[in-house]
Amino acid sequence: MLKTAPRPLTVHDYRELPEGPPYYQLIEGDLIMAPSPYRFHQDILLNLARLIANHLEQNPVGKVTIAPSDVCLSDLNVYQPDLYFVSNARKSVLSEQGAEGAPDLVVEILSPKTARFDKGVKREVYARTGVKELWIVDPDLREIQVYHLQESADVPKATYRQEQEFESPLLPD
Repeated sequence: MLKTAPRPLTVHDYRELPEGPPYYQLIEGDLIMAPSPYRFHQDILLNLARLIANHLEQNPVGKVTIAPSDVCLSDLNVYQPDLYFVSNARKSVLSEQGAEGAPDLVVEILSPKTARFDKGVKREVYARTGVKELWIVDPDLREIQVYHLQESADVPKATYRQEQEFESPLLPD
């Protein structure tokens, strides 16, 4: 008997899901659910969100959003990054649902159940769909890998340890 592969799910299928929790992401047409992140993960997210939001109060160059918020990148990819930033120049991608297109900056904080997606296929899709900068935060190593995706999706531009400071060209000053 001939077997056929199941058709990939689309953004339309995704939007038919009931409102979470649990929260799902659509990754290359597959529906992926993950358990809630660890508390340390949430502490990191809160600290980053606070730092960026405080910066934006003084330098209103865009909008920062934290999960859960849908970022629709293609018909087969709807992600809920931990944090994303959209510049004023690209604010038209913002919608009631979240974002309909690539944010300028995406931050993914690694969790044991989702790290392989964040470091793999999601990084590739972010690059392919126009995200300019990706930060991958590793809570275990206490470091941030910063990718300038238009230069390279495979090699980070820089890696910063917990005590180091850095500046993003997307968030000047």
